[in-house]
Amino acid sequence: MSVGNDAFTAAFRIPNLLQNLLGEGVLSASFIPVYARLRAEGRDTEARHVADAVFSLLAVVTAAVVLAGVTFAGPLTDLIAPGFEGSARDLTVRLVRILFPGAGLLVLSAWCLGVLNSHRRFFLPYAAPVVWNLAIIITVLVAPERHVEFAAAEAAAIGSLIGSGLQFVLQLPAVLRLLGGLRPALLPIVAPVRQVLRNLGPVMVGRGVVQISAFVDTMIASLLGAGAVTGIGTAQVLYMLPVSLFGMSISAAELPAMSSQGAGPDTALALHARLETGLQRISFFVIPCAVAFIALGGVIIAALFQTGRFTAGDSAYVWTILGGSAIGLLASTQGRLYSSAFYALHDTRTPLRAALARVVLAAFLGINAALFLPGLLHIAPQWGAAGITVGAGLAAWVELRLLRGALARRLGTVPRVRQIHLLGAASLAGLAGRGMLEILPAWGPILTASAVLGAFGGVYIAVAIWTGDRTATSLMAHLRGRWK
Repeated sequence: MSVGNDAFTAAFRIPNLLQNLLGEGVLSASFIPVYARLRAEGRDTEARHVADAVFSLLAVVTAAVVLAGVTFAGPLTDLIAPGFEGSARDLTVRLVRILFPGAGLLVLSAWCLGVLNSHRRFFLPYAAPVVWNLAIIITVLVAPERHVEFAAAEAAAIGSLIGSGLQFVLQLPAVLRLLGGLRPALLPIVAPVRQVLRNLGPVMVGRGVVQISAFVDTMIASLLGAGAVTGIGTAQVLYMLPVSLFGMSISAAELPAMSSQGAGPDTALALHARLETGLQRISFFVIPCAVAFIALGGVIIAALFQTGRFTAGDSAYVWTILGGSAIGLLASTQGRLYSSAFYALHDTRTPLRAALARVVLAAFLGINAALFLPGLLHIAPQWGAAGITVGAGLAAWVELRLLRGALARRLGTVPRVRQIHLLGAASLAGLAGRGMLEILPAWGPILTASAVLGAFGGVYIAVAIWTGDRTATSLMAHLRGRWK
């Protein structure tokens, strides 16, 4: 893995702080509960005013942060990637200046997502990011010097900026139709807007400490040698797929419904029911992803990335990092749903405390594992990157336990979802996939992955249905209904 890849990965993390502090997760926690509650109570005019005010405040703050980020790109790079020198540092600084405006556009896109989700419009907000990815791919492909390492990195950054703008523009017309137009206004700050701002503070701090954890990971990785930063970044791309597809999407779908329940005596019962349904769905989809990352991660990585300068050795290296991430995958995704339940109750401080505990523990475990274990095991320092993700995975389980305990005290009880049968089904599927890998001829990475993952998925679904899993049986019933 190359210096250009390391530079792009590090540069992407720096403006990503803006998106994390003001973007999707923060707006979901602070804006959606207030906006959805107002709509559920029939106070549509106040809801529209809240949406207008939040957009105006967001635009002003985002513009200021983008300007600061572009201006101080050099010092930010030195802070986040202290191990970069010379051309690697110069390239990272250039990329940060390109990527910061795109991060600002993604923050405004997250506001669109909040409005659309509150109106139970889920397809467009989660389809629009596909355009962002396509913009990056197309920009790199048409770049005149795409085979030059540094030029390709700059082309990818420009593609990210273009894609960010497209993602916002695609969602905006639908939002304007729902709101009846946009009337930017910073004043007056009415009570519902003040509620959004009160929610915003703790959530922003919570997201900030999580982002600091990601920066600490990058700082440590930059000290482990060439390829470590890219290895963590590549593994995180795969790790975030199930988090986004299942953890974030299911939590986003449940948050408006939970926020609309009101404050009556049936609130606890309604939240319990929605939590149970959401946890079942998350478990059904995320458990096999975690097992597949551990058992078949090398196959997946080779199919997606193993070409050109990305070798079989790179696939094996990233697989170890991804395996560490998989340890905490279920906890991270379920934790998002528990946090959404607290946000629906207008409690943003409990998730903040749990996030702080997670970050501190992850940093302690990650630093010790990354810097000291390679020496004790007599392996190259780059392999310490796997210790970073293992530490983060273990810390995610601690955070989940804290959230469950706090919610149980609040509601009197929390759902207990059956997961052992899904773990058994995924384990059998993993064995089937490994067995298929042993008997296959020497096919290319893509054909091999298709056969192995096909066997994995088939066995998992079959065993899940045989054990009577509700999500599996309802999914199959839905598919049979569509085929008729």
